[in-house]
Amino acid sequence: MFDGLQNRLQEVFNRLRGETRVTPEVLDAALRQIRLALLEADVNLRVVKSFVGRVRERASGSDVMESLTPAQQVIKIVRDELMALLGETGKELQVDGSPAVVMLCGLQGSGKTTTAGKLAKRLRDKNRQPLLVACDLQRAAAVEQLQQVGAQVATPVLVPEAGEDVLSLARRCLAYAKGRGHDVVILDSAGRLHVDEKLMQELQQVAAIVKPNETLFVADAMTGQDAVKSAQEFAKAMPLTGIILTKLDGDSRGGAALSIRTVSDVPIRFVGTGEKLDALDLFHPDRMTSRILGMGDVLSLIEKAEQGLDADETERLARRIVSKDFTLEDLRDQLRQIQKLGPLSQILEMMPKVGPFKGLKASMVDDREIKKVEAMINSMTPQERRKPGLLNAKRKKRVANGSGTRVQDINRLLKQYQSMRKMMKGAQGKFLRKALGGGGGDIGRPGDMGPGGLGGLGGGGGMGGFPKLF
Repeated sequence: MFDGLQNRLQEVFNRLRGETRVTPEVLDAALRQIRLALLEADVNLRVVKSFVGRVRERASGSDVMESLTPAQQVIKIVRDELMALLGETGKELQVDGSPAVVMLCGLQGSGKTTTAGKLAKRLRDKNRQPLLVACDLQRAAAVEQLQQVGAQVATPVLVPEAGEDVLSLARRCLAYAKGRGHDVVILDSAGRLHVDEKLMQELQQVAAIVKPNETLFVADAMTGQDAVKSAQEFAKAMPLTGIILTKLDGDSRGGAALSIRTVSDVPIRFVGTGEKLDALDLFHPDRMTSRILGMGDVLSLIEKAEQGLDADETERLARRIVSKDFTLEDLRDQLRQIQKLGPLSQILEMMPKVGPFKGLKASMVDDREIKKVEAMINSMTPQERRKPGLLNAKRKKRVANGSGTRVQDINRLLKQYQSMRKMMKGAQGKFLRKALGGGGGDIGRPGDMGPGGLGGLGGGGGMGGFPKLF
């Protein structure tokens, strides 16, 4: 996510840090590179001009030019202006009513149906009783897809009866929901390949019938400025209450995210960060800005840990990690805990690009390697896992055959395991104890954050050396 823009901005900031003073000439050169970086990231031209102008105005002041740390001051200004560009923090759905109505709109292929399921799951997790309504009668198999999504999130789906049109279904869904105790109705509306008058008229008619509490535009972040233009057109025709950016995990440029708030004048409420039905997060401009600038997104990582990790298992592993009895079984359990946080590439994207994570890119890791390590450990006997010294040539060959790997892979795993044990026995042990909160590993304590450890994430100390497995 945002790889291209992040790398370009890092180059600009590194040059600035190398300057003893930020003269007007140095500032002009930096702003020229920032402008090019934003344009290459497919940010709207009008947005780029306005952004660079504001940064120039603030950075040209005497308090920056005469500062002892002018480069840091300029970086802070860029950070502040990026946050302003992205807008306010996303709000949860406003679903007061009996029933409340959430209407999704957008172009075909933007991810409305999957997003409807994600919203339903989010509401169910808050003890609400949502109902999904299949109002997309244009796209082939759209109704069946929504039924499949509804089954995955244990949410009923209201489908059209034979010969029923969209407007009739919209009238029926409110009474249906009220009669069956559903307190939120989520409408999955039809889309088109492009904005047209017929689409807008249909959406306006449906909205007039159901009177939605929320009208959310679903935009595919990977389509860049096309998503921004579509949002602008929908905002003119519909009273939008927010935008949901989907496929943000696949958007390496970031143009849509950085442009859509300013151009459409509609706030970003949620972002989709994966295909799974729980991969929908509230939008946080400060966290996104930190990721763009290579500062990581530790708060989101802590939230993932709080939701996904087993606190008791985390504490047990934390104590084992800093003890002298750390075995291959503990390593396997640690890897299983880390996998609960999601794909490794997403975890690494959230890490600050400093310390052991400097220069480490998401493309450098492969989740399949974790499965391979787990398979190798599982192919060992309990005694071999606790005493790897028992693994002679014959046993290694048996383990390799059982796990579908090579003897060289077994040797590499054992070598890295021994390196981790030595690290834990030495000076790193003290740091690990501190990073893990005295060995207890309280989940999500920001005060325990530090380079090489995730402070209380249970995999905490191991994460620092974890990429060495690959």
